[in-house]
Amino acid sequence: MIGYVTLGTNDLDKARAYYDALLGELGAKRLMELEENGFTLYGIDMTKPSIALTQPFNGEAAQPGNGNMIALQMQERAQVDALYKKGIALGGSDEGAPGVRGDEGPMAFYAAYFRDPEGNKLCAFRLGPA
Repeated sequence: MIGYVTLGTNDLDKARAYYDALLGELGAKRLMELEENGFTLYGIDMTKPSIALTQPFNGEAAQPGNGNMIALQMQERAQVDALYKKGIALGGSDEGAPGVRGDEGPMAFYAAYFRDPEGNKLCAFRLGPA
């Protein structure tokens, strides 16, 4: 159902560098770039949900939404740990270290939360047992 989600940026070059490195960890790459407005689409391929960066259409400053978050599903808990560490190392900030939220078991929710340098919130998660 979701085609892509868009994050606003005030520094396109810095945002592209951050997401090139961060999403590269997941095998994603730039799939589209529109230079007239900076729209940059990241993904595995055009048939899967993607993340886009752009400067706001109205020309005003980009601001992270209060309560907005992009959650990225991982196949293993080690991938959650690695993406969280990469996000922080690239200049992001901690919003919740990797760990199980709730109970262990067949539907365990293992997640880590962080923000990109402009304050957009991201979650890396794995659903299921260790």
